[in-house]
Amino acid sequence: MSVAPTLLDRARRGEVTPEMVAAGRAENVEPEFIREGVANGTIVVTRNRVRQNVEPLAIGAGLRTKVNANLGTSKDRADLEFELEKLRVAEAAGADTVMDLSTGGPITEIRRAILKRTRLPLGTVPIYQAAVEMVNRGHPFLDLTGDDLFAAIRLQAEDGVDFVTVHCGVTEESVERLRREGRVLDVVSRGGALTVEWMRYHEAQNPLFEFYPRLLEIAREFDLVLSLGDGLRPGCLADATDRGQIQELIVIGELCDRGRDQGVQVMIEGPGHVPLHQIEANILLQKRICHGAPFYVLGPLVTDIAPGYDHITSAIGGAIAAMAGADFLCYVTPSEHLRLPSVEDVHEGVIAARIAGHAADIAKGIPGAIERDLAMAQARKRLDWEQQIQLSLDPARARELRESSPPLEDDVCTMCGELCAIRHGKVSKSS
Repeated sequence: MSVAPTLLDRARRGEVTPEMVAAGRAENVEPEFIREGVANGTIVVTRNRVRQNVEPLAIGAGLRTKVNANLGTSKDRADLEFELEKLRVAEAAGADTVMDLSTGGPITEIRRAILKRTRLPLGTVPIYQAAVEMVNRGHPFLDLTGDDLFAAIRLQAEDGVDFVTVHCGVTEESVERLRREGRVLDVVSRGGALTVEWMRYHEAQNPLFEFYPRLLEIAREFDLVLSLGDGLRPGCLADATDRGQIQELIVIGELCDRGRDQGVQVMIEGPGHVPLHQIEANILLQKRICHGAPFYVLGPLVTDIAPGYDHITSAIGGAIAAMAGADFLCYVTPSEHLRLPSVEDVHEGVIAARIAGHAADIAKGIPGAIERDLAMAQARKRLDWEQQIQLSLDPARARELRESSPPLEDDVCTMCGELCAIRHGKVSKSS
């Protein structure tokens, strides 16, 4: 079967596509900058070729740090309207992508409803649906076959999913290396854990690794971005940057090269729970081993003891990671480790990740980042409250707080009142 050239194929031929033009416009960079990044693998553009309503998104070096919001049902709560409301809130809060991680209810119908309702790129983890459907048919998920897994990937690609997380680096060798070293929390990635248990039960290699060319064929056909998942990521600080994690990263780096060779765009997923002093090393290691591929990190969370506040622990780690070169932050909500996120949790998670990404973009000198902060400073000097609210990352929250405690005089706030430092401290020329 003849397959149309992918965006990576076209970029290597020197062709600037409409998707690259749109992405460049959104990033305030020339389309040629996007093309060059796609061609050398340091940028990916998420857009399934069969999906008509998606806004192409560029992720990678030299671009604004992107934020993903996870949605999805569980067996305990499978409510489509609830997920669509979370989608609406994630979009309103400024998420750049969403991932549907549903494991309960009519998974295909939920995914299709999300695809219909959003123009944001959508990602999934296909092994979830493959495992759940096996259980729904009355079998243990261990009865899953490689064919079942590839069928789930193809189904989701046909629906229009733009990127998929696939745990191809969980191999017999990487799992054995992890086992020999030992861990406090073993395997905490859901997809990674399912894969490890399947491999142990069948005494067989991971199908996504063994039959990787089959995965690449599907990705080429639909121009899917492969997000090579970190199935052996650390789930606590004590396990960070261990041999199992690094062995998996080495495998993923080689698979990244093989994907690019076949015209498939690839990004890399990373940890996880990482102490502050190891974050930069993790980013530099990934970039070196994976030859500059875009890096998608969960957090990282910089402490294990803040359940209920893990949107904060992850924002701290995310800012450091993005400053060091991570390109894409997966949000973490206050519900992490505790429950399925609420609508309010989704909002809090997106805003926290956006703060982290923006702080890093200033440090990296991304065009347009510091200018917004300068405009805020100028609005504060003018005591222009409406402009301050409009420039904020969460205008509704800023307005709510401002209006909840109105001052006696409109040009100050109830913190300082008539002793307002801005009012009394003018020593320089007006901006």
